[in-house]
Amino acid sequence: MRILVVEDERHLLQAISAVFKEEGYQVDCADRGDEGLLLAERGIYDLLVLDIMMPGLDGLSMIRTLRSKGNLTPVLFLTAKDSVEARVEGLDAGADDYLVKPFAVEELLARTRALLRRNGKFAKEGELSYGPICLKEYEHDGYVGPHPLRLTSKEYDLLKYFLYNREQILSRDQIFDRVWGIESEANYGIVDLYVHYLRKKLADHGCDHYIRTIRNVGYILKGNNEHV
Repeated sequence: MRILVVEDERHLLQAISAVFKEEGYQVDCADRGDEGLLLAERGIYDLLVLDIMMPGLDGLSMIRTLRSKGNLTPVLFLTAKDSVEARVEGLDAGADDYLVKPFAVEELLARTRALLRRNGKFAKEGELSYGPICLKEYEHDGYVGPHPLRLTSKEYDLLKYFLYNREQILSRDQIFDRVWGIESEANYGIVDLYVHYLRKKLADHGCDHYIRTIRNVGYILKGNNEHV
């Protein structure tokens, strides 16, 4: 899972980043609100951890801008402001939770897990699921119901990326950068090839339609009763 941390206190930013990385999260960082907004608009994150008082753009303005553009990524505010009025203002701006500085690392991680569960990113430890599709990280394989998909390493990484970002349109560039890496010598056509491979394995269990093509853009993992 990928987390964006925006905090202007450099030592705290580094400490939070290190804690999240130790827990296995991917972390991007910014120490200015305007830089954080740019990252949040360009990237796909499972959680935003934001300070409120920052140079460039404050956290409240940042989250209001994101929410006005339809970005619903969960937001955890970190702030020294502990008044009821400040908490209400943060929640009204679009935050999902509020943690007052100084805080315990254990509480930060617990609130992070709670927000990710609330957002439906994982069901139980080590598993990601969406509809009948489930990825079991401890087996490094995907399932449709009880049936294993017997995924290759890249098919597994691709399905994992789709599940982390289900119901979000992913461009071919985004998929390529996250699954193959920007330094890969492969070309972007490999994305279409591996989507074909993954769909073929899902088709054996009637689930290939979950990966939809967005013309001239990329793909989206979306269920039967939703509209793109």
